[in-house]
Amino acid sequence: MLRIACLLLLLGSSPLLLAADCASLRTLHLADTSITRAETVTSGSLEIADAGKALHDLPAFCRVAGEFHPSSDSRIRFEVWLPTEEWNGRLLGVGNGGFAGSIGYQEMGGYLHRGFAVAGSDAGHEAEAGDASWAWQHPEKVKDFGWRAVHLTAQRAKEIVDAFYGRGVEKAYFDSCSDGGREALMEAQRFPEDYDGILAGAPANSWSTLVAAGAISMQALMVDPNAYIPDGKLKFIEQAALAKCDAPDGVRDGVIGDPAKCDFDPQALLCKGDDPDDCLTQPQIDALKRLYGGARDGEGEVIFPGYSMGDEEGWRVWIIGEGPGASAGALYVQNYFRYMVTGDPTFNVLKASPDELLRESREKGAADLDATDPDLSRFAARGGKLILYHGWDDPAIPPGSTIDYYESVEKQMGQEKTASFVRLYVVPGMEHCYGGPGATAFGQLGIPTAAGPKFGVFDSLENWVEKGSPDPSVIATKYSTGKDGAMKTVFTRPLCAWPKVARYSGTGDPNDAANFACVGP
Repeated sequence: MLRIACLLLLLGSSPLLLAADCASLRTLHLADTSITRAETVTSGSLEIADAGKALHDLPAFCRVAGEFHPSSDSRIRFEVWLPTEEWNGRLLGVGNGGFAGSIGYQEMGGYLHRGFAVAGSDAGHEAEAGDASWAWQHPEKVKDFGWRAVHLTAQRAKEIVDAFYGRGVEKAYFDSCSDGGREALMEAQRFPEDYDGILAGAPANSWSTLVAAGAISMQALMVDPNAYIPDGKLKFIEQAALAKCDAPDGVRDGVIGDPAKCDFDPQALLCKGDDPDDCLTQPQIDALKRLYGGARDGEGEVIFPGYSMGDEEGWRVWIIGEGPGASAGALYVQNYFRYMVTGDPTFNVLKASPDELLRESREKGAADLDATDPDLSRFAARGGKLILYHGWDDPAIPPGSTIDYYESVEKQMGQEKTASFVRLYVVPGMEHCYGGPGATAFGQLGIPTAAGPKFGVFDSLENWVEKGSPDPSVIATKYSTGKDGAMKTVFTRPLCAWPKVARYSGTGDPNDAANFACVGP
């Protein structure tokens, strides 16, 4: 027995045995795939133009890069990174944001540090995230972006892993947000065999309706020039909303714990005379109510949820911009309708009716871009686990859309069955994917919590898949940057599974998650 124990100890500490030399993967033959690079990286640092900045302190790995060509008009760039010393037997797929156009190198590097083989693609084109001109008259590229690239990346990455290590992936995971959250749900719905565990943040899964709703929001602010709300008034609006709804969670911390129950009425902000920064005109109030209340069709029916109250200063970039039509949201809306829907580069969404926008968007975009199917039975049947999360203060994608999707799965599959493989977290004070006034670091996208990089929502997902149950609690952290540039913890909060919310106990440090409890609605 002692000899066996010693042998196992030696095997456990021995170097990783590889089935193939990294360079030999250059000649690997895969369907519709050309491999253009296969080289070992040992320097610890990597300069990649697409990464935005150099990656440092990387473990040694085999870097494989190439292209997929599933159609005559497809060119999908991909990369797979394979640890050469300590592989944990798992694959981690990363997604894209916006209209994609680049590979998520930063996230790949983060998970490579944790021993994962990692893979990602540019979704079939090279462009800035807000640029959709590549889609004009290229329906196959829209398919690549919509669903094909992320699926092919999962398939080919597994084949490359098998060739390099001589054994297959034990478990495969996907972690992404925004458009990447849409990709995540596309995988669960259409290709449930690709991943065992999926972490989907702020998913733009109801794509065709979401962008039409964005166009309707633009109309609310811009058709009547008097309705536009300049960014100088956002802080005033936010302070009024917080004064009304910050306290019910037991502590005034600049975060509304449950915005869905906030009864703040913007009518109270009506100017009594001129138009200073500490009041709103009636057209501005009407526009604000439309942003809170959700986008409506020509019959007045809500087609998409509205934005939350309490972090209106976070609207500057996505909703308000530096002037009418100058927001990031307006850029995405215009480019989508011009290059993916109408084929008219001069199309102006302000001149179309809400019903026309919705009809055309769904006709042209839903088939390839929407990931709204509530039937996840195939994913559940093979043991798949899905964790959804969304920031209550998201100015890009209103969080009600993810709540609606979760509830549609409950309706389709039943509450008990849904709870066995799907969990939803709606995060107070979080904007788009991360950041905002709340505790917004909880292990998503490789972002560490105060307890370290191995404690958070991704690890809860991994435990659910591999050990049969998610972690009973996940802690979210609010960070600030100190004068020395170091990240410092401001406060922590429990992350509560929907529909529960965090409430302060009334005693102890209100900056410590230990003094909060998740309570029912």
